[in-house]
Amino acid sequence: GIADQMNERGIKYIHVFSIDNALVRPADPVFIGYCIGENADVGNKVLWKVNASEKVGVTAEINGKPCIVEYSDMDKELCEKVDDTGKLVFGAGNICNHFFTLDFVVEKILPNLGNMFHIARKKIPALDDDTGETVKPESNNGMKLESFIFDVFPLAKRMAILDVVREEEFAPVKNAPGFPTDSPDTAYIMMSNLAKKQMQHAGFLLTGDVDSTECGISPLTTYAGEDLEDLDGVKGEEDWRRNLCNLFCGTPKKTVLCPFQL
Repeated sequence: GIADQMNERGIKYIHVFSIDNALVRPADPVFIGYCIGENADVGNKVLWKVNASEKVGVTAEINGKPCIVEYSDMDKELCEKVDDTGKLVFGAGNICNHFFTLDFVVEKILPNLGNMFHIARKKIPALDDDTGETVKPESNNGMKLESFIFDVFPLAKRMAILDVVREEEFAPVKNAPGFPTDSPDTAYIMMSNLAKKQMQHAGFLLTGDVDSTECGISPLTTYAGEDLEDLDGVKGEEDWRRNLCNLFCGTPKKTVLCPFQL
């Protein structure tokens, strides 16, 4: 099987993530390195919830074992519970970005797959015997057996959790274009803002239409903003490369004209 092929190729670690996250960092060396350094069986990237009502599962511990608790399974009091600093106690939002060792998959997950199902109450369309038409219920009328990838977390002896920056690593696309949240439009804006932030961190001065949402950097140019300082020969809509005198310290500084696509 696939596990045998991975073992033959010397693969020891697996990075799993959702494809609907436009800012995901595949095979993130920081995340993978952190999990390896922690000698973890599994790892989970999280970001802190914006507020108590944000509909996202949270990383928690039940009976000494790590797990993900869905927001729908938490009452209002738990969701809103805060510590002495006002920070949500249950705020480590799950963004489906996980690390697994191959040994954990083979020794723990595969032998227990048949025991991973849990009941989920759903609104399930059903046939009306009298009319012969499909009825769409307004409330839960049935049960489904479901299994999520994070249901294996309680099998782990050691779990690593890495808290990341939302603006740099999470731009979900779950809704149709034009929707105000979690849509292709909002993801595009976040990608553009990150590209501008990375250029600024690399020492560039943004000029022109700085508020433009048409800015972007190809993953073939940089993985997470590194090595942009030495960019040369990049072409935008016009020749934007020039040296200016930095007004504060008098040293040359490169500028980039927005919008840009690198």
